[in-house]
Amino acid sequence: MASKTEPKARKAVVRKRAKRARDSVVNKSEEPNKSEEPLYLQVVRALKDEIVKGVHPVGSQLPTEEELCLRFSVSRYTVREALRLLREDHLVSSRKGAGTTVVPPRASDSYVHEVMSFNDLVTFATGVRFRIDTTEMIVTDAKLASRIGASAGDRWLAVRGFRYSNDGEPPVCWTEVYINAEFAAIGRLLPRHTGPIFPLIEDLFGQSVVEVHQQIAAGLIPPGLAEGLQVQAGATALEVQRTYRLADGRIAQVAINTHPASRFRHSMTMRRVKG
Repeated sequence: MASKTEPKARKAVVRKRAKRARDSVVNKSEEPNKSEEPLYLQVVRALKDEIVKGVHPVGSQLPTEEELCLRFSVSRYTVREALRLLREDHLVSSRKGAGTTVVPPRASDSYVHEVMSFNDLVTFATGVRFRIDTTEMIVTDAKLASRIGASAGDRWLAVRGFRYSNDGEPPVCWTEVYINAEFAAIGRLLPRHTGPIFPLIEDLFGQSVVEVHQQIAAGLIPPGLAEGLQVQAGATALEVQRTYRLADGRIAQVAINTHPASRFRHSMTMRRVKG
């Protein structure tokens, strides 16, 4: 008959291993904390950061589910959901009885676009470089006004250029940003600015963007963009348009990104809320 002390001994070993995993983290401030972000996403972010930093190198195994539960003070369901997302991102693989292993990045020419919150939107814009080609004040004609949800004859600051994820690679997309003329003064900051534009409006003008509406539509790459995007004219495109609204309902900014469909994949997670 097994000794009653054996389960306690095993738990003690697991706790020690979980403590060693915590101590090995490069930046403990990146552990999940109390925030509005779901716990499983906090676990995903912490483990992704460790994989990128080499705390868990390719070929190594992640801590067990039990160790992760103890480390992050979360349920087994939360840990399993986090591991599922890591598998979907092709960062790890799991096999019954063999644990979860860190795998090499999958070669792909697709740009994965995953946005689930304002914070993720900021991360997306920070992760790509916006090379501005033109900045000018324009007056909307009927066609453009209909496209961005404005009135014909309105004045907007138009900022256009390509976005890149890495030097030497084809552009991620062609970007058009239309900024309400009331906030056009931020144009002088854009040549030295990196990251998303809408926080500049909030910081300089004391405004607050409370809603971002996104829509995705299929189309074709026009001849004028084909060469810059390094695709054939008439190739399928996906146009991602985001409209940024202030608390009073005004449009502060409209951003339109035209992606070659062959390089674009949109990923979104939806969860059922129990009512």
